[in-house]
Amino acid sequence: MQIALRPEQEQFILEKLDQGYYDSADEIMAVAFQLLEEYEAKKRERELKQEMLEDIRQKVLEGMEDVRQGRVVDGEIVFQGLEEKIKRMQGN
Repeated sequence: MQIALRPEQEQFILEKLDQGYYDSADEIMAVAFQLLEEYEAKKRERELKQEMLEDIRQKVLEGMEDVRQGRVVDGEIVFQGLEEKIKRMQGN
């Protein structure tokens, strides 16, 4: 595979080599690809977080609509039922 570089990119690489930051163009490309992989991983992470946030927003909206429609159960009743179920499971 051949990669075409723009003149300014080639100049940048040559400057880094002249400055002694890297031993070869291959080393520079390895660093560039490593950074690209890290960038892509962070991008995927941001996308997943955005999807999760959208899912949470949707659930909140659905919950708010349930409340508006009166489709709610008193929290104390729910917790009391859960406590009873746990006691039955424990054999008490």
